[in-house]
Amino acid sequence: MPTRVPLIHAPTPLHRLDRVSADLGIDLWIKRDDLTGFAGGGNKGRKLEYLMADALAEGAEVVVTCGAAQSNFIRQLGAACARFGIRCAAAVMALPFEFERPTGEQLDSRNGNVLLDALLDVYLRTFPDSTWEELYGRAEELAMELEAQGQRVYRIPIGGSSPLGAYAFTQAAQEISGQGPEFDEIVFASSSGSTHTGLAHAYRGRKTRVFGVACDPEPEIAEDFAELGYKLDSLLGTSVKLKPEEFDLDFGFVGPAYGVPSQEGMAALKYLAKAEGVFLDPIYSGKAFASLLHRAREGSLSGRVLFWHTGGVPTLFALPESMLGDSFTVGEP
Repeated sequence: MPTRVPLIHAPTPLHRLDRVSADLGIDLWIKRDDLTGFAGGGNKGRKLEYLMADALAEGAEVVVTCGAAQSNFIRQLGAACARFGIRCAAAVMALPFEFERPTGEQLDSRNGNVLLDALLDVYLRTFPDSTWEELYGRAEELAMELEAQGQRVYRIPIGGSSPLGAYAFTQAAQEISGQGPEFDEIVFASSSGSTHTGLAHAYRGRKTRVFGVACDPEPEIAEDFAELGYKLDSLLGTSVKLKPEEFDLDFGFVGPAYGVPSQEGMAALKYLAKAEGVFLDPIYSGKAFASLLHRAREGSLSGRVLFWHTGGVPTLFALPESMLGDSFTVGEP
């Protein structure tokens, strides 16, 4: 089995959302991966325990990845690299896209995760916004450049979505099993794929439905998830053979584009903050919770439900003021 280095404090808390449960008429619980105790929290820390173990085993001197400038993964990767004295470099764009550059309110390029990256001395090589394929190519150019300088480079794909990253979430599913009875459904934000793939692999054949809320607008991501599932099988010596149609995905709450806050996501974020004092993020978990609210209110979600909070709270501090609406006021209550 893959080796790991300890980064997060696990198991992360799991508790009931009493007020929201009463409001929605379901038995709603939350898995708090925003409270991992590592680098501002977030589910990426689970993946990095295995990825960093592999990087150390390979004798890496620098780790190279890529992502949006406000990437939660890059922030946690930078912290993990700092823990082990390894350099961290990333090719980034403010808003990578699939076909054409989206419009809409964007996150601040100076605060949030970018500020934390600077504190961690992460090297961000920033490129003009372009396609994801262009970004992947830029990351490879960066890796090759560092290798030409004589450095031993360890490459990590976007979001840590590799077989090792997916394996981390098969282990996370076991963590859930140790915290109480099974859930009828687990709801979470789904993007680069390792969280979704790992959970789908672990829950295959069980009663729990694994339901991802897409934060990327490309329907073909289910094919990428299935391919990652085959690689996970190879890593584990299993033959689960997940198929694209087995990945439950809701594409209705992506909003304007990947990386751009949505009105529904912001409304869901504010709802949970006021109801339970729990903060979501505007790019992933806010959109996922918007889907959960919609399904519960229309009656298509019932039973004992777990919302998996994947973290991302630092992006709240990169929100443009215009996204906060009338709640952003100072004065008499």
